[in-house]
Amino acid sequence: MNDFDCLNSKDIYLDSACQSLRPKATHNALIEYYLTFNSCGGRVKYPWGLKTDKLMVETRQKVLDLLKLSRKDYFVAFTLNTTYGLNLLINSFSHDFKQVITSDIEHNSPFLATMKYAERNGIQRIVLNRNEDGSLPLDTDFSNALVVVNSASNIDGRTLKNLKELTKKVHKSKGIIVVDAAQAMAHSRDILVKSDADAICFSAHKMYGPSLGVMVVKRSLIKYIDPIFIGGGMVDDATKDNYMLSSEKPDLAHTIFESGLQAFGEIVAFGATIDWLNKVPRSAHSELDGMSKELYDFLKTSPKVHMVNREPNSTMSFFVEGIDSHMLGQALADEGIMARTGYFCAHYYLDHKLGLPPLVRFSLSLATRPSDIARVKAILAPVLP
Repeated sequence: MNDFDCLNSKDIYLDSACQSLRPKATHNALIEYYLTFNSCGGRVKYPWGLKTDKLMVETRQKVLDLLKLSRKDYFVAFTLNTTYGLNLLINSFSHDFKQVITSDIEHNSPFLATMKYAERNGIQRIVLNRNEDGSLPLDTDFSNALVVVNSASNIDGRTLKNLKELTKKVHKSKGIIVVDAAQAMAHSRDILVKSDADAICFSAHKMYGPSLGVMVVKRSLIKYIDPIFIGGGMVDDATKDNYMLSSEKPDLAHTIFESGLQAFGEIVAFGATIDWLNKVPRSAHSELDGMSKELYDFLKTSPKVHMVNREPNSTMSFFVEGIDSHMLGQALADEGIMARTGYFCAHYYLDHKLGLPPLVRFSLSLATRPSDIARVKAILAPVLP
């Protein structure tokens, strides 16, 4: 696609699992906010602020529409990023859970947050082993459990294929399920559509949007929430020793997680990003799938390459036998190829469980061009006999 102005013919960006590039539609909306109606939302009556209010309401609805979730059942709150949203939500729970459950292929965001939550509350923490296809074993006791798992891995893109079945099992066991959807929203969003999860947290900046965190939360969860941040934008009234939360009103439920001034420009621009995403033709996604398979097949054919992936995906991780991944990453950077090296905030699974050396990760996106794949193959071919 030609919507990504920051790329020249020599730049090859393969780090979208960290932060995707933004299309012109996102840039333009953010610039328009700052240049034509830079204002606070939810606080003022002048035209600029009213426009901000209107566009923020529309963005919240667009998020729900993207996931085909009802405004009657869910609300949308904005924050810094997925990590912040997960921690904010988990640490706001006032419910007495019996146990907290996560899985082995989690990003450090839920992995460490569940560790700290279990430690602070003196409850058992269980780390389940994901199946090779990304699904979770359902023969687990989920009774009164807080379950926090990703719907797509940032290591190899494998998805939580039995998310709907898992959600049913957790709910039947009187538990709550929180989904880290950071890696799913750009290219594996279908798995989350019409989800019955209690909360879904993700980052707009991993799905072609501005730097922004998003929380999609069931309204029924509010009764379990005791906010850990209190301040401006969250209350309707305050006396000397008490206050009245705005979140008690259905239309203001999101304020329970939105303390202080928000990233108004980024929220507005994210609405434009969603509009852009909805217009991306199916052919562009098919081309991305084709390029992902081409690069995966190329790497897989070399006996020196050890892949974490079991199947093609736009996110793929590997190491090359006899070559330090960080040195390879630097060599690729010298050729204009931008890729990630290391353990990708999944230290437990990659380092301590699998015992792998640091890896290289290629993460493709709608900004990736066929010429990029041809160039990567040409650069790597001499070292991958």
